[in-house]
Amino acid sequence: MSTSVPPAWPHCAHGADSAVDPVGCRGIHVPGHTACLAHLADAERDAYLAGLTPGASIDHRGTTFTESLLNALLNALRDPATSHPRFGAAEFESATFQGTAWFRLATFEGLAGFASATFQDLAGFDSAVFEGDAGFASATFQGTAGFASATFQGTAGFASATFEDNARFTSATFQGTAGFDSATFQGTAGFDSATFEGDAWFESATFAEADRVGPLVCAGRVVLSSAVFGGPVTLSFAARRLECRRTRWSSTAEIRLRYATVDFAHAVFEYPLTIAAEPDPFLRADGRQLIDDPFSGTPDPGVRVESLRGVDAAHLVLADLDLSGCLFVGTVHLDQLRLEGACIFDTAPPADWRRWPPVRFTERRVLAEEQHWRASQPGAVRGWNVSVLGAGRAGPLQLAPVYRALRKAFEDGKHEPGAADFYYGEMEMRRHADDIPSSERGLLTAYWALSGYGLRASRALAWLGAAMLLTIVLLMAFGLAQDNPKQTATGTVPAGGGKVTFEIDKEDPQNPTGNRFTSERFEKALNVTLNSVVFRSSGQDLTTAGTYIEMTSRLTEPVLLGLAILAVRNRVKR
Repeated sequence: MSTSVPPAWPHCAHGADSAVDPVGCRGIHVPGHTACLAHLADAERDAYLAGLTPGASIDHRGTTFTESLLNALLNALRDPATSHPRFGAAEFESATFQGTAWFRLATFEGLAGFASATFQDLAGFDSAVFEGDAGFASATFQGTAGFASATFQGTAGFASATFEDNARFTSATFQGTAGFDSATFQGTAGFDSATFEGDAWFESATFAEADRVGPLVCAGRVVLSSAVFGGPVTLSFAARRLECRRTRWSSTAEIRLRYATVDFAHAVFEYPLTIAAEPDPFLRADGRQLIDDPFSGTPDPGVRVESLRGVDAAHLVLADLDLSGCLFVGTVHLDQLRLEGACIFDTAPPADWRRWPPVRFTERRVLAEEQHWRASQPGAVRGWNVSVLGAGRAGPLQLAPVYRALRKAFEDGKHEPGAADFYYGEMEMRRHADDIPSSERGLLTAYWALSGYGLRASRALAWLGAAMLLTIVLLMAFGLAQDNPKQTATGTVPAGGGKVTFEIDKEDPQNPTGNRFTSERFEKALNVTLNSVVFRSSGQDLTTAGTYIEMTSRLTEPVLLGLAILAVRNRVKR
């Protein structure tokens, strides 16, 4: 606060100097006096303190407390039944505590106002109970700030507070909202075993050297949006939701979570960062399990990622996460993303036999944006998820490169079946995109219909079977000759004997008549067809039509067989 601006309350003005300090002491007047508690005469101070009883409300805004003066105040408010200080409303806004400020085991029954207060040495609030709101906004802790095992029953406000040394909130309990927005932690941020029954706000907070935050339990949201982490750090949260929009990490980091839904949109990191689901309860520093009571009715501790939009995924590792609702459009270097463990994606809906014509989708991994896009199309099949937040503007043109990048990420991880699913998705988006020529769309449609883009062996085999059956029927009907033509020899014998010359020829195959669909003709047609599949000629006498049927069969059926083999390979190779 500028020395030229007086406070809003009637202040002591002790030591005011028009040239140097026109305001002087900013301590509020003690009731019935014109000086603050620090500058009150000894007799008057003793009389004031003697008149206080446990649970009394006090107002000492702007007052400077030495360690002995603070102890005298605490002794005056000490409850004989517990031997601990007990305050009603406690106003210490802009107060300065020059020595150790020892509020350990104190109870604040009303507002505890320490906004803009300065603690020049240890601030000890260990095991203190704040029954009303606790306001530490813009407070400065130059020494260790100890709030271990403290209980905040109302709103705990530490917005813009500065912790120049270690901040200890070990085993603290926040029953209402806890606000650490824009707070600065220059030392450790000790929230080990802390419990937040409401939301925990750390928006725009700065963690300069904290090597770990948690493990902690939060029944609501942990908001780290726009926060900054200056060094290597491990975050361990069992929370309902974690928001890290535009959060910045300047070094390596590991985020281990339970139960949470994560929003990581536009987060910034230049070093490896891992987000992993923790299957087992976290351990306290003493080795005991951290009890996550707010989630006792939730059997699945799985972690869901809501958005990675705007993230540079070159250094990102995801382990054992549910990505079924994750938004990927706008993620940079997605092809370098590392997926470890069992990362789950959404799948295409089952067949819909209740509509006409019925529709059956190929089972595969799909992105949330494709779910939304398909559900929003006219005549959409039921089962696609339209409720994906933020996915409304993504269409095939935007999704094709996302599928392509994820396919490469799976290939680099030697997960070929997963890569095949994303290749299928890429081809689907290309086929439905508006910017491709109709000829290319026709080729892609044929490729999809014949073999599922070379990934569905059953489809290719079905077409192969149909083609072979058609070939057999056509050969029996038109291709096989009536009878096997016999060779004949013709020639002339010159008069008087001598050398005889014969010309060997064969009759042209005759088109079939009568009953063409006999077992004998079926066997011959099957032999021709099977040889055509492997590019062999059967040597069977065929009619002119049969010759063309065989040529067509030898061209198409091996291609379908090759597509089936390719599909099997793509699904089983590692």
